[in-house]
Amino acid sequence: MNIGDIAKRTGLPAKTIRYYEEIGLVTPHREANGYRVFDDKDMHRLTFLARARALGFPIEDCRTLLALYKDDTRASADVKRIAQDHLAQIEDKILQLQSMRDTLTHLVRECAGDNRPDCPILKDLAKG
Repeated sequence: MNIGDIAKRTGLPAKTIRYYEEIGLVTPHREANGYRVFDDKDMHRLTFLARARALGFPIEDCRTLLALYKDDTRASADVKRIAQDHLAQIEDKILQLQSMRDTLTHLVRECAGDNRPDCPILKDLAKG
């Protein structure tokens, strides 16, 4: 398969696939003319990466997860640790976003939104 074919089959943009090649996550065969040739193994790897990235795993975690996936002697505890760490980061981000939402909700309610210059939103932002 060429890069266009693999992009369609995996749902990844060709630019992303090239980036994954550049950082060593995939290594398609190169023909004499320099064109990339992807096989089913590459497609599986790219699909794996697409799913991991959709779940928000950073590139380095994806690299580790791919290595663990290929390692028949892996300990599932290693995979679980990576997933748990990522989940903790997601939960922390959710708490941060909820706090942001609560603060902005309060500020929006407090602002009259009329022609007067007084604005609690700007006052809060100026506090630093």
